[in-house]
Amino acid sequence: MLHPCLRCGACCAYFRVAFHWSEADASLGGVVPPELTETLDPHRLVMRGTQASKPRCVGLQGTVGEAAHCGIYEGRPSVCREVQPSWEFGALSLQCDKARSAHGLPVLTPADWPEPTGADAA
Repeated sequence: MLHPCLRCGACCAYFRVAFHWSEADASLGGVVPPELTETLDPHRLVMRGTQASKPRCVGLQGTVGEAAHCGIYEGRPSVCREVQPSWEFGALSLQCDKARSAHGLPVLTPADWPEPTGADAA
């Protein structure tokens, strides 16, 4: 099964992605590529493209709603790591639903996720 996020990308083209500057400082263990960020204020950076009137993160690859993925997935900011798709873990996500709706995509439902089987259920 293809993960629903790999067909979506709506959150990456809807929200401003702001996070503490240390996440882009390798000397402090940060993994976000600093060249893909810009300063928001003295304490926060944003991913380039996410402050636009029609946001689209510079890290987003592909077409929203068809085939999309994060080009810096392993180095994405903490706020991106915290967004959960609706129903992946048994609960809805208002962020996911809001972004999908804004792009004309149907919200995810429990039916979009496979039932655990054998080894998965243990």
